[in-house]
Amino acid sequence: MKITPIRIIPAPKNLKQLPGELIISEGVKIVDKSDRELSKESHYLAQKLSRILPEEKILFEEHKSPNNQKNIELRLTNNFDEKNSEAYSLYVHENKVLIKAGHPAGIFYGIQTFLQLLPAEVFSRQQNYPKETIAIPCLKIEDKPRFQYRGMHLDVVRHFFPVSFVKRYIDYLAYHKLNTLHLHLTDDQGWRIEIKKYPKLTKIGSVRKETIIGKTNQYDGKPYGGYYTQEEIREIVTYAQENHITVIPEIEMPGHAVAALAAYPQYSCTDGPFEVRTRWGISQDILCAGKDSTYIFIKNILKEVMDLFPSKYIHIGGDEAPKDRWENCPDCQQKMAELGLEDEEELQSHFIEEVGKFLNQHNRKLIGWDEILEGGIPEGATVMSWRGVQGGLRAAHQDHDAIMVPYSHLYFDGYQADPAIEPLAIGYWAPLKKVYNFQPIPEQLDQNQKQHILGVEATLWTEYISTPGYAEYMLMPRMSALSEIAWSPKNNRDWYSFSDRLQKQYKRYMAMEANFRIPTPQIDDMIVLDNASTVEIESSIDIGKIHYTLDGSKPSLGSPVYDDPINIDDHTLLKASTFLPNGRSSSVVNSKIMLNNNAPGGYSYGLEYKYYEDNFNSFKELENEIPRLTGSTYYFNIGDLKRRPDNFTFQFSGYLNIEKAGQYTFYLTSDDGSQLIINEKIVAETPVYIQQPITGSIYLEKGQHPITINLEDIGGAEGLHLEYESSDLPRQEIAPWNFVHKK
Repeated sequence: MKITPIRIIPAPKNLKQLPGELIISEGVKIVDKSDRELSKESHYLAQKLSRILPEEKILFEEHKSPNNQKNIELRLTNNFDEKNSEAYSLYVHENKVLIKAGHPAGIFYGIQTFLQLLPAEVFSRQQNYPKETIAIPCLKIEDKPRFQYRGMHLDVVRHFFPVSFVKRYIDYLAYHKLNTLHLHLTDDQGWRIEIKKYPKLTKIGSVRKETIIGKTNQYDGKPYGGYYTQEEIREIVTYAQENHITVIPEIEMPGHAVAALAAYPQYSCTDGPFEVRTRWGISQDILCAGKDSTYIFIKNILKEVMDLFPSKYIHIGGDEAPKDRWENCPDCQQKMAELGLEDEEELQSHFIEEVGKFLNQHNRKLIGWDEILEGGIPEGATVMSWRGVQGGLRAAHQDHDAIMVPYSHLYFDGYQADPAIEPLAIGYWAPLKKVYNFQPIPEQLDQNQKQHILGVEATLWTEYISTPGYAEYMLMPRMSALSEIAWSPKNNRDWYSFSDRLQKQYKRYMAMEANFRIPTPQIDDMIVLDNASTVEIESSIDIGKIHYTLDGSKPSLGSPVYDDPINIDDHTLLKASTFLPNGRSSSVVNSKIMLNNNAPGGYSYGLEYKYYEDNFNSFKELENEIPRLTGSTYYFNIGDLKRRPDNFTFQFSGYLNIEKAGQYTFYLTSDDGSQLIINEKIVAETPVYIQQPITGSIYLEKGQHPITINLEDIGGAEGLHLEYESSDLPRQEIAPWNFVHKK
């Protein structure tokens, strides 16, 4: 029997491959066996099939059909799986396909699985007929999701996305069998939803006068705005429903509300005035919890929101709300006295509880970030646990439902690889394998408590993600990992199987014209050879070719193609990138290849380091501190040296070898604070959270110069990069063989 690899993501619950194939050469007939209840699903399938078959070869039959055509039957069955409306079965025989479920949602997910058995061109935006006969392996799949809540978040505040992209985003969710779009609509930096009772929310609150540039202290000087009309919101919601996706709106309160206060300052503690924030972070100005008018304001907004969104949940944020204004607000202090509240945390709990009661009166449920646990959580509220899994644990222990959204694994605005080669990101560290290995249900919960973990969600905050292409790059392939976490049984998850199945997924992404992240070539960033030798590069993707350079230049399609091991007979900076057939290329990886047998006498290549498991007010404090670890390293391979995920400090020291005297300019870049000292002089110093090169110049004679590089890390991105240039030397990374330390 010919075995055709079945590469489906997410992995089905049960899959059995059967002998034979179904051959499609003449056409297909879609048969709806349920009196038109599956009309939308039938036409969805037909639209996909039209990418690989002429439309005239895709026929419809509502009831019975002869067996002389390749039929695809969609059939609703009573009592199919009474506990799970998204369950389905898929049978592929030599003469037909049968998709059964108890609910149209199950049929829809069965269709998604069936499409993955077809050529990748079925996901194209235009017709793209395969040149060969379509052969589908015979099989039997019985499948259902592990979790009822499978979500993806989109922040449209920090950067606004048009309706067309939100629909495309929904397409991606549907394809990955995710069923919830969490739409973050309001924040300090903008208000993105029309509220007819309060028109200034969009007239004033939707526009900021300028935007901070990256991780700098500079601004672009350009007004930035945008919002969805109520008609556009309805359009988004309807489109999502057609794809069996629920849209949950998030209206932030009581914090992250400066855009609202810029429009209506009377609902603050100070009465303003305010401007829509132009930089990211947390504002001290929040909604006043002491004024009765604030609650009326919020409830009126939520009335219109609930009219637009039929979702069971309404997300109210509830996170990062500093209490400084409340502590000094007469109205808030009076409210606390009236209610007998002990502190401002209990006042926030009261605020959230009032909103929760209002939502409950309208048959809705409150959902918020895990800060809503502080001061006591309202009855019936659901917690989104983002600061790790502890919020979910606390909620489950208190018999509240929770959704796991830990920033450590599921914040897709975090880096996917070395920050030095990746587009700017917020700083979290969430490469694909780390995402995939996340386990949503903590083992310390008992069986009853585990039932409170409803599912998982990944977020896409957009402080640094300004375009649809940028968003897609950060989403995929990590969304594939999320889909398998959310859908597949725990025992069916396997990293190596997933990596193999991902190869077909990349082809589907290409057909979709998605701007997914292309895996970089696999080679160590530092290779030490004792003698001249060869080095090898491995590819992580089956499609495309690796191009490389040995002269420090960026690889292009004109650079050598990697086919055989590369000969190395001197210190070398190798750069490599994977190029797809459509011309897109991966990030460039750098491998520093060093011959270790020619270091200067009495010295070894590289730097000595000291590692501290703490942060300090000043790097001068390191003089009096005892390091947690010491050693030597050839370069700033922080990820290999550290012993904790974040909040640590490194000090690298040794000598910098200068070949020719002259004025040298240094470029120091780090995700958090860093400092460059040469000849006991501070040459460059970067502030915390400012990720742009900081320059400094110094005249250096030929020879070796004492050098110290200090770095503190807050949040785990661990980026440190050092370049230099002179009149005779183009700007370039300082190679490890230019650093030495005494033996």
